[in-house]
Amino acid sequence: MLREHIADVRLTHADRDVYDPSDDSFALVDALVKAAEGWHDTPPRICVEVGSGSGYITCSVALLLQHLGVTAHCIATDINPAALRATEQTLHAHNVASRVDLVRSDLLLGLRQRLHGAVDLLVFNPPYVPTPDEEVLRTGIAQAWAGGYRGRVIIDRFLPLVGDLLSPQGQLFLVTVAENDPEEIISIMQQHGLLGRIVLRRKADEEHLSIIWPIWDFVGENQRGQGATHLTGLANEGQHFHMCAPFLGR
Repeated sequence: MLREHIADVRLTHADRDVYDPSDDSFALVDALVKAAEGWHDTPPRICVEVGSGSGYITCSVALLLQHLGVTAHCIATDINPAALRATEQTLHAHNVASRVDLVRSDLLLGLRQRLHGAVDLLVFNPPYVPTPDEEVLRTGIAQAWAGGYRGRVIIDRFLPLVGDLLSPQGQLFLVTVAENDPEEIISIMQQHGLLGRIVLRRKADEEHLSIIWPIWDFVGENQRGQGATHLTGLANEGQHFHMCAPFLGR
């Protein structure tokens, strides 16, 4: 089972300034495990996580790709240096550090030109907790959860980037909560040429989590249907932090 080939949370590096894996992380990985059932047929070649935190999600993607025998270039980014160090340690603990490049970046603004139209798998568990807008400017672990008004300040900065990044077969997995208004986010994505739907809903304590999965609206019906089958039921220059392989070697 693919579920057996994800990161072991016990081997995830802990740091007081880094967000630990939690219910939102587990929900996102569950959605990715389901999606991975289709990676034999349409393997992702460039995979990017925005905001890698502890590295649990990126590590899970790298382990799934390794198990499936898919050769892909994986990139994990975070604005928090402590998060990148934690991600590196988590990858080393699972023996997949050579499979992932780590890049310090505010979202992906400094990498857009290099990644333009090239990302097959884009993953983001954003800071989605509604807070006063000034909380978004804090550093450290607050960068992982403080989302400003409606929890949408970072999400709304990110959405216009998606269309520039995704390849023709590219997919995004985005974590949201009810306060973010997932349906409105899907409507915004439609304005950028993407068809989105919610592929996983889960209640965790006081949060109602939704994983949004958008794809390009010009994908043929057969390919779109195949992807849906696998998922049923559920502005600063990038600063290289650590390079495990040539950047964008494809």
